[in-house]
Amino acid sequence: MAIKFGSFKLNSRFILAPMAGVSDLPFRLLNREFGAELAFVEMINCRSVSYNSKKTRQMLSTQDNDKPLGIQILGSEPKFIKKALDVINTYDFQLLDFNAACPARKVVRRNEGAALLKEPAKLSAVLKIVVRHSKVPVTIKIRSGWDKDSINAPDIAKLAQDCGVSAVFLHGRTRMDAYKGTVDYEIIRKTKEAIDIPLIASGDLISVDSAVKMLEYTGCDCLNIARGALGNPWIFHGLTNLFSGLPLPEIPSVEDVCEVMCKHLDMCVNFYGEKIGVVNFRKFFSWYTKGFRKVRSLREKASLAKTKEAVFALIRECARNEATKKPHFPGVFCR
Repeated sequence: MAIKFGSFKLNSRFILAPMAGVSDLPFRLLNREFGAELAFVEMINCRSVSYNSKKTRQMLSTQDNDKPLGIQILGSEPKFIKKALDVINTYDFQLLDFNAACPARKVVRRNEGAALLKEPAKLSAVLKIVVRHSKVPVTIKIRSGWDKDSINAPDIAKLAQDCGVSAVFLHGRTRMDAYKGTVDYEIIRKTKEAIDIPLIASGDLISVDSAVKMLEYTGCDCLNIARGALGNPWIFHGLTNLFSGLPLPEIPSVEDVCEVMCKHLDMCVNFYGEKIGVVNFRKFFSWYTKGFRKVRSLREKASLAKTKEAVFALIRECARNEATKKPHFPGVFCR
């Protein structure tokens, strides 16, 4: 059954979340191959969009098979939000997500991101501007509250709904929690019960089991997969199969992982060029090889690699090291 975000319909309940420095075109395309229907461009500041710099244009790069696609914006100043939307409206995005959840110190210092959870009136005014000027349905990303003494996700979600927002993304931690501690399933459940629009939950969705637990306990409509997809596009394959009544796929072999690493590296180099593509791929080397044996020295070498062939050689060495061993990373992969 399709989930409706205003005029936009989503068939899958599993979304690839925007992640700063991660959610570029190669990463999105790779995860789509494993079943991620909706993906997002990484969070981008409205000031940056309004200046329309070369770097910003590259971040907004997409292609026909990178659909449906959302964009997540960050800001609090109406003049820059309006300018940013003038630029964004010239692109082919299907959803626009407004970030009121980012816990980064430099962001909240500018009264953006999660800082807006402390100023509902200001957030309401900003959301009305975004909804009025966006050509596509608008969603909002929030947290459970600023800290444990100011949990207000249900109220903020209702406020957003009243402003015309089409869905709410909720990370079940406070701003002060950042990414520590445990996710508050109860506040996600209460927020879902407080609104009539879809609720998309996030936080600690690192396996099929954790996703099932979140859906069953909270009653949320969809899941926003972030860290669980780092080095693990198989999570979308597993979730898609499970909720389609199909058997869970086998845990990927070492050969499977190395093959996908090579493909991802190629995609990065084709998109950015070799120099930048290799640098951008380095962090993924560590994520893909989580659970591999004797990999520390290879990760150190990968962090300094400058050519595609050098990284390919390290991937081949990973495969040789692991070839006769049974994979032992079920917590990271799809079951």
